[in-house]
Amino acid sequence: MPEGSVVSTTAGLKFTAFKPLLADYVLTMPRGATIVYPKDAAMIIGVADIYPGSRVLEAGVGSGALTMSLLRATGPTGKVHSVERRQDFADNARSNVDAYFEGAPDNWSLLVGDLQDQDFDSEYDRVILDMLAPWECVDIAARALRPGGVFLAYVATTTQLSATAQALKEDGRFTEPESSETLVRGWHHEGLAVRPQQRMIGHTGFLIQSRRMAPGVEVLARRRRPAKGAYGVSED
Repeated sequence: MPEGSVVSTTAGLKFTAFKPLLADYVLTMPRGATIVYPKDAAMIIGVADIYPGSRVLEAGVGSGALTMSLLRATGPTGKVHSVERRQDFADNARSNVDAYFEGAPDNWSLLVGDLQDQDFDSEYDRVILDMLAPWECVDIAARALRPGGVFLAYVATTTQLSATAQALKEDGRFTEPESSETLVRGWHHEGLAVRPQQRMIGHTGFLIQSRRMAPGVEVLARRRRPAKGAYGVSED
């Protein structure tokens, strides 16, 4: 039967049958870690400008939700190299990815270990981090990215956001970082009764992104003044 057909059970219940979208799949697949939700995965693909043929380094695979979005965006001519510290998370992610693509994708490699222990040299167009302490990986990200490449970290708290932003600024090889969060609110519409739904998908995480400078080029100084007290109280 074609998608969009209506099927009935022996009890007389009727269902509309569709092949699940990627968002449907990731919300119901087995989880070993909290997933990157579809609204954030979509923003990551857009904000980090993941394009067909791009080379992406991902660290913090979790259950593989974001990995699947990256693989689809890079396409068969691209490359996604994922690094995960925990073997159990890596095994679960591999199972989820293989099940969704009906086999192991040719453009994906998965390594179990610490990102900081790896050796890269301007091999990637994008670095995507989903981990507890992405600020510890700013140096390896700088070495992995080509000039103009995009660094993006997905973090849950303002403390993580602040630490990552400060690390990018102090490193000297990245542009001024930009940060955002995505809030999604559905709407109810029944005739002329149009109103926002009473429940919404609020905060799930922050995105912080920056661009890799050319080797030896100094980052332009920021033009705006920092807020009063932004860096603590002076002891002078």
